[in-house]
Amino acid sequence: MDLITHLVKDKKFSGVGRRAPVMNPATGRQIREVVLGDQTVVDAAVGDAVESGREWAKKTPIFRARVMLRYSELIRKNIGSLAKVVSEEHGKTIPDAQGSITRGIEVVEFASGFPSLAKGEYSPQVGTGVNSFNFRQPLGVCAGITPFNFPAMVPLWMMPVALVCGNAFILKPSEKDPSCSRKLVELAHEAGVPEATVQMINGDKEVVDGLLTHTCIDAVSFVGSSPVAQYIFNEGSKNGKRVQALGGAKNHLVVMPDSDVATVVDALIGSAFGSAGERCMAISVAVCVGDDTADRTVKRLVEKAGKLTVGPGSDLNSDFGPVNNEGLYKKILDYIDIGVDEGADLIMDGRSINIPGFESGYFIGATVFDNVSENMKIYQEEIFGPVLSVVRVQTYEEAIDLLNKHPLGNGASIFTGDGGVAQHFVENCQAGMVGVNIPIPVPVAYHSFGGWKGSLFGGFAMHGPEGIRFYTKLKTASVSWGKTSLKGPEFKLPTYT
Repeated sequence: MDLITHLVKDKKFSGVGRRAPVMNPATGRQIREVVLGDQTVVDAAVGDAVESGREWAKKTPIFRARVMLRYSELIRKNIGSLAKVVSEEHGKTIPDAQGSITRGIEVVEFASGFPSLAKGEYSPQVGTGVNSFNFRQPLGVCAGITPFNFPAMVPLWMMPVALVCGNAFILKPSEKDPSCSRKLVELAHEAGVPEATVQMINGDKEVVDGLLTHTCIDAVSFVGSSPVAQYIFNEGSKNGKRVQALGGAKNHLVVMPDSDVATVVDALIGSAFGSAGERCMAISVAVCVGDDTADRTVKRLVEKAGKLTVGPGSDLNSDFGPVNNEGLYKKILDYIDIGVDEGADLIMDGRSINIPGFESGYFIGATVFDNVSENMKIYQEEIFGPVLSVVRVQTYEEAIDLLNKHPLGNGASIFTGDGGVAQHFVENCQAGMVGVNIPIPVPVAYHSFGGWKGSLFGGFAMHGPEGIRFYTKLKTASVSWGKTSLKGPEFKLPTYT
């Protein structure tokens, strides 16, 4: 089965022939093939989007909102088949895949409220006979470049918001698991979005660079690793585009002495090992305050994590599945080796998992390091796998200082029963998304998602109010319908009284 840009006519694919495999990470075998686009494909798609987008922008906000309502219904109706293909190409368990799609649907539902979100401000009589008001207008053609770890949810963070704001949208999903994204675009057409207004292009860096440099692309959204996010931001900005680029994470969970260890461990297991750790909001560092706190946490963590079932995502008994691809698999194994060499205590080793019938799959079990220090590579860098580092500190002040010094600041959590400590943490930790007794503080759709420091480039978070602001531009009008009081030209700056 070939997956190719399917909204641009085949005659425009002259010169396209590079192909890449789509693998099933549970088996390590190729299941599909994706044909990669080039600059010709980008030019054709953008050209069609410009023309179609102008007509789409003329539609009333309520018209576009109703299309989004139909879109949310269609995704929900197809959630079973969408989750199956996500599991097959990414490796997630079916329940995890369904959960991620549901979170995406919530953004579509948020977008359907656009008519109320688009209301501007009006000020009568800012001067004698002069009224002032503002409103937001679409940008034009927007592009979204999405990662392999959420082939449904992340496109749905971008596409519905861009479309309901009146823009055309071109989606470039990961070439590693593109099938679900393609189906989401097809469902958008079925809901009523014109084919040229929302398109999908398969490709790699050649297509990405084509989107970043194309003069008719007005904005680019990206989610991925921090080095690539910085590249997207720099190149897109250099070419005059508005850019929101969300990068990587090293999310900390601070464990206070007064917290309930059983609750903390359950939170750590789900947030560190769920989806095989392939989440930008995964907890990868547990900061235990006090050796007694650490000892109790680590003991229970090893007991419970040792009972986890790792297996193919299609098996409903699996707690989590394989990592997505061979390159990432080898990278994670290398990080585990580095952690051992650096002197961290490997108290749970997820290497060398053998699952009968899936010997060639990219499986890594729950892995835990204790006595990790801040100068270690396994602490400083995002591993993006089921690897948890335990760092021991003696005071809360040390914990928050440790967190705040890290170059990444996507999310952070604290578990405590002390309201004063919790409030201080919320106000003073240097992260964009914060949880108190919540391990994965992902904002709901009507709030915005985005980190700080090296986790976000461009200053715009995704979905929620920030998403609406990103995909629109503000216009302010000053209007007078009365007779002018000017008796001739004035050369001073106008003032209203």
